Amino acid sequence: MNSLVPLGWNVMFGWASKTKKMNYRAAEISGAFDGGLEAASHGLMAGTRVATMMGWRGVESLAKGDMVLTFDNGMKEITDIRRVTICLDAEQTEPALWPVIVPADALGNKEQLTLLPDQGVMLECEAASDLYGDPFAVVVVRALENVNGIHRAPPKTRIELISISFKDDQVIYAEGGALILCPSTTTTLDRLIDGTFSEYEVLGAGEAEQLVACFELESQNGTDIGYPVMAAAG
Repeated sequence: MNSLVPLGWNVMFGWASKTKKMNYRAAEISGAFDGGLEAASHGLMAGTRVATMMGWRGVESLAKGDMVLTFDNGMKEITDIRRVTICLDAEQTEPALWPVIVPADALGNKEQLTLLPDQGVMLECEAASDLYGDPFAVVVVRALENVNGIHRAPPKTRIELISISFKDDQVIYAEGGALILCPSTTTTLDRLIDGTFSEYEVLGAGEAEQLVACFELESQNGTDIGYPVMAAAG
């Protein structure tokens, strides 16, 4: 999986290009949000900025046909976008369902991110090379709780959630460098029928726990996690 980024996009976003490669692996996101969040497992909160052909744009401003910069495959067209506004009683929402707050710089992001607990995020970790044969791996963000200040917080009483999809699963850049998994709308059954596969695996709980422990240790030791250094556009 080639993570090289064309020079023109480096200039636009102000990052250093990557030279590492990642192996293709099967993938699936599991888990669900309930208690008023309508079984949502992924998506970005309104106001979150993502890297697009036109620079940094709020996810709520995107539409089908817009081009978004992906980690491995350059600019890709949005093929589906789903928007939902959820009103809920924050006091009645179980803490296990609370959104996850990712402080600035915790995952390469330059601004704070609020993510659903089962949202997939990609980590770069030296230990992943030993465990899986490449330095990049995807975990659900709740597995990172208490790492680099990542924590839960009660949900707002009104949540605007935007889920964007592409023809295939893709990883996109959010808020300056966080790597966010956007699953396609293709189901596992469809893949079994047509013989296709996803490029990304979301690690199970045990594997994620092991990798996150290594990621935390590398972060504490100041290991360069290699995320792009991206200048947020005004």
